[in-house]
Amino acid sequence: MEHPRTQEEYVQRIVAAYRAMPGTTGTIRRPDRLLAAQLYERGVPLLVIENALVLAAARRLLRPAESPPLNTVRSLAYFLPVIEEVSSLRVNPEYFQYLRQKIARHASAR
Repeated sequence: MEHPRTQEEYVQRIVAAYRAMPGTTGTIRRPDRLLAAQLYERGVPLLVIENALVLAAARRLLRPAESPPLNTVRSLAYFLPVIEEVSSLRVNPEYFQYLRQKIARHASAR
């Protein structure tokens, strides 16, 4: 995976990752782009954001069947606490790959 060279590339990658996450509207609003630009300015690695989106999506999808349904995520800001959490985690990168596979299997089972 190539690192984005510019802020615009970084924002586009975040926007694409957000749109691809199950449980989101897929709609990108101006505040979402501004938040992505702020994350770039803060120097948050793109991989941390992508992993946070995956972790949050997995938590939302892989809940007990009897759990009440969750509302659709309408903003990138929803993921900020998980971005902070992932930035401090020391987890094998294979774990996030495992979660990506679980999400893909869940999506294909529907």
